[in-house]
Amino acid sequence: MTTAVDIGTLIVRTPGTCGGHPRIAGTRMSVRSIAIDYKAGMTPEKIAEEFPHLTLAQIYAGLAYYHANKDEVEAEIAAYYEECKYWEAEYMAGKLS
Repeated sequence: MTTAVDIGTLIVRTPGTCGGHPRIAGTRMSVRSIAIDYKAGMTPEKIAEEFPHLTLAQIYAGLAYYHANKDEVEAEIAAYYEECKYWEAEYMAGKLS
């Protein structure tokens, strides 16, 4: 017989780890990263293949968090893409070595 998992323990926030953003407990995999892959068309099973250190239960917990807190996670995704654009512009301008 297997032991039941309290799904509330699968997602955590820790100040100083991953910027305090929600992540899979025991990992540095953010809910934002899982949501980005999911939105790009990856199935939970494909995400599990790409990140074998995650269980399917952890991925589904991340997706449940995303769907339950969509505005928050979408704002994190938008901020992430803005930061990427900034650093790309800095690199293209030769400001990074």
